[in-house]
Amino acid sequence: MYVKPKKSLGQNFLLDKNIQGKIISACGLTKEDIVLEIGSGMGNLTKYLAMNAKRVYALELDRRLFPQLERELNVFPNCRILKCDILKFDIGKFLKKEQVDQKIIVIGNIPYYISSPIIEHLILHRADIDAAFMTVQKEFARRVNAGAGSKEYGSFSCFVQYFALTKVIFEIKKGSFCPSPKVDSCFLSLKFRHEPAVKVKNQELFFKLIRRAFNQRRKTLRNSLAGFAGPASLEAFFEQGDIDRNVRPEDLSLDQFACLSNLVARQ
Repeated sequence: MYVKPKKSLGQNFLLDKNIQGKIISACGLTKEDIVLEIGSGMGNLTKYLAMNAKRVYALELDRRLFPQLERELNVFPNCRILKCDILKFDIGKFLKKEQVDQKIIVIGNIPYYISSPIIEHLILHRADIDAAFMTVQKEFARRVNAGAGSKEYGSFSCFVQYFALTKVIFEIKKGSFCPSPKVDSCFLSLKFRHEPAVKVKNQELFFKLIRRAFNQRRKTLRNSLAGFAGPASLEAFFEQGDIDRNVRPEDLSLDQFACLSNLVARQ
């Protein structure tokens, strides 16, 4: 039975079997892996996950899809459907209840309009997650994966890359979905780090400094941080790193932001 996708839930069902196969291949699942799928939809990808993983927990918020999911997945005893919103799902608490004592793999074709909150939620629960693989809007994937000096690079790039190794694996044309979104997508991976990418004295200050810098990204770093970072800290930063005093925030690497943050922490 056809279920019309709900715009309010950001539903764009991935129907392209070739892309489904590429996703399964890219995830490199083994029979030892436990998967949490975000938004199982009609189960098109879920059944392949169940074929390749030890266990699959498929989250789906739309009850209209449950009859379809049950028909598709009832032959897989290692797959369980959960009616739940990922943003309200306590991953650690659930895994403890299920007596899962290993890190899981998260996979999902996630709604574009809540991509940032979902990634933030996964980062919050990173202690229980080895890696996350997600279909996201192309421009969003570029922003997550951007490096210093690119126009897509910003505070969210720094935030995600501090906690994870990011990679855009492949692009997906909009015609692979139903309904077709207005833009193309990308398949993005996040491999969570055992330790943050850089060492900082004060993590809260570090992220606050980065957000402050990028809030006025057209200004020089010196002007965007005026009133936040003392002149002495900025001068020491420029001298120690042999950095142009007219540098803009988007030209600083994560390491350089960490260096500046540590200087500010001592001021």
